[in-house]
Amino acid sequence: MSKVVKFGGSSLADAKQFKKVADIIRADSERVYVVPSAPGKRFSDDTKVTDLLYQCYERTLTGEDFAKAFQPVRERFDGIIAELGLSLSLEEEYVKIGTDFRNGANRDYAASRGEYLNGIILADYLGYKFVDAAKGIFFDNKGNFDSDITNACLGAILEKTPKAVIPGFYGAMPDGSIKTFSRGGSDFTGSVVAKAAGASLYENWTDVSGFLVADPRIVDKPEGIEVITYSELRELSYMGAGVLHEDAIFPVRSANIPINIKNTNAPDDAGTLIVPSAKNAPAKYLITGIAGKKDFSVISIEKDRMNSEKGFMRRMLQVLENHGIFPEHMPTGIDTVSVVVNSHELDGQREKLAQRLKEVARPDHFEIIDGLALIAVVGRGMKSAKGTATRVFAALSHADINIRMIDQGSSELNIIVGIDEKDFEKAIRVIYDMFILSEQGEK
Repeated sequence: MSKVVKFGGSSLADAKQFKKVADIIRADSERVYVVPSAPGKRFSDDTKVTDLLYQCYERTLTGEDFAKAFQPVRERFDGIIAELGLSLSLEEEYVKIGTDFRNGANRDYAASRGEYLNGIILADYLGYKFVDAAKGIFFDNKGNFDSDITNACLGAILEKTPKAVIPGFYGAMPDGSIKTFSRGGSDFTGSVVAKAAGASLYENWTDVSGFLVADPRIVDKPEGIEVITYSELRELSYMGAGVLHEDAIFPVRSANIPINIKNTNAPDDAGTLIVPSAKNAPAKYLITGIAGKKDFSVISIEKDRMNSEKGFMRRMLQVLENHGIFPEHMPTGIDTVSVVVNSHELDGQREKLAQRLKEVARPDHFEIIDGLALIAVVGRGMKSAKGTATRVFAALSHADINIRMIDQGSSELNIIVGIDEKDFEKAIRVIYDMFILSEQGEK
């Protein structure tokens, strides 16, 4: 069986980190496909290589000599090579990058060179074959990732390559030009490689030991999450929980490949295992995680006999669509509807939107309320447990926090509450206490 291992920028920031990565890979013979990011920050005030490349690209466009603009990038990579004691030279690659810059290579090409060069170094250090992602990961003419062609082409390459390093973050357009995924796209590349290789496991190595039940900036030393399902992860990621690029779930999910989030600096930690199904993974606590975001607004509409007016909701949604606004949630009553949206989407069009909605809905009362925060309480154990919502509401009530909105998905996997932004951190802490600390006391 084969494993795909992806290492983030902090895991490959310098030669010392490279050595840790190599030790991890060599410790398990099944870790045969490696996806590296570009070198990240070595210290808090440092600059990521990807950002150095963006700076180099912009400076070259304004006429600055490429060699001068590229020098900080060259120093980072040459320094890693020297400290690893490799005989490798990237001089030909540097010359080609300079030529490509001068010949009008796009910005995505510039950004991708961090992963590309880092991949060459890591392959040389490990004794693995280097596979350029542009040879096996493809986008269509509209710039959308082409999963079918990628899976076929990359799968054929890997079938003939027992051990390989495939750089993350980028692929190729039909004309051969470079196209990058969104920032954090190396997570997605790792998932794509895992699917193409038919891997037994996708290990995503970063600088934290997996997911936490709550944000450690809000809750002091929160519990780690040992096992989480893809569905739970999607809910938490959507509400702001970090660690893994959200889109990275889909390729491996369709192939039923689990993901293990691991810590490069603490490789013996179990991390978090992300699984397709929870059938064989009982939850440690009733809830799996708590996440939330601020900066929401509520468009509130009241109208008598709204429920009997055909086409009312359709007309409302059409107005929002015409203004490029995506509703996050839409709790409704018989004569009321509240549309929760990201506040920034109202910028520059608040008055026009309000006017158009009033024309279409002809409400008895209309207002836009700002300063809302949303908190999601997520857990596969909630479906079979009674009183989960009651405990959420009780925790908030005892803390004198007013609930402005309640929403629960049909899967019964999550409960979302809307509260005033001023109560955001306090709300997360009291919910954590209710479900995690109280259950710890019972054990």
